[in-house]
Amino acid sequence: MVDVARNHVLLPSELLAAIDRRVGQRRRSQFLTEAAREKLERDDAARRFAERVAAFRNAAGSLAGRTIPEWVTQESADAWVREQRRGRDEHVDQRWRES
Repeated sequence: MVDVARNHVLLPSELLAAIDRRVGQRRRSQFLTEAAREKLERDDAARRFAERVAAFRNAAGSLAGRTIPEWVTQESADAWVREQRRGRDEHVDQRWRES
């Protein structure tokens, strides 16, 4: 069983009435628990997204002035990606055989 703690929460009357109409008084705790979990998950996802955006912005221009032969054309970039994937697959296959 999940550890629970009794608490006291103040809600606007109209919000409480809307919750009760939706789920009934006996399911308030379950409804509020699910709503809080969903909100926390959305906030975490938004934070992770903001961190990724910041990382991308920090990396922007980091290759400026560099010529990477493998990335000059779409075809050479595609070949480079395929080679990287092939190397990864070979590494995984080798580890699988060793285990």
